[in-house]
Amino acid sequence: MNFEEFMKPTEPVDQPEETEEEIAAPDELDVQRTVVEALAAEKAEQEEQLDSLRDKISKLENTISELRNALANVGEVLSKNSEKPESNQVSLIDRNVELGDRFPGETRDHVLEVLRAARDADEKEGRLRRAQLLEAVLVANEPLGELAKRRAEIEKLFADNGNIVNGSVIAGLEKMGIAHKDGDKYLLPCEIIKRNY
Repeated sequence: MNFEEFMKPTEPVDQPEETEEEIAAPDELDVQRTVVEALAAEKAEQEEQLDSLRDKISKLENTISELRNALANVGEVLSKNSEKPESNQVSLIDRNVELGDRFPGETRDHVLEVLRAARDADEKEGRLRRAQLLEAVLVANEPLGELAKRRAEIEKLFADNGNIVNGSVIAGLEKMGIAHKDGDKYLLPCEIIKRNY
């Protein structure tokens, strides 16, 4: 082995000169870096907008769910209008809501009783068409029965006490929220029933 070959100074290798493209490359890298940073910033902004939209969608889904539940409950409310499927479950007339029901279905039951009495009177008087129309409404709208039940309760209260307005009757009436006097005048059992039921 000849060590002198290794000891010889090496001849400089001709380095090729940088071309214009290679000189321009750092500028191009800066441009690419700027574009990448701009795209990253735009992506971050879009992700924030996407998160915001997801939050809005979640809130809207909750609202929709609440509205669906409310809509489902509307069916329950309307189903109380009638126990019969033939009922259109829509109010034919409106009333002043300032005079609220004392119990569920009070107005409905009273109106149906009035219609039944009117139908009976129309049949006796020969008003057949009117009686038929009232009958059609009555068939499709059965009373809830709460009015009759409460009337029977108060009649039983009076019957159990000999139709006398005594202390236990007054206590029972107060429990029901029913007045037993008109001013200073005590009412008779039949007057109390007529005034309230």
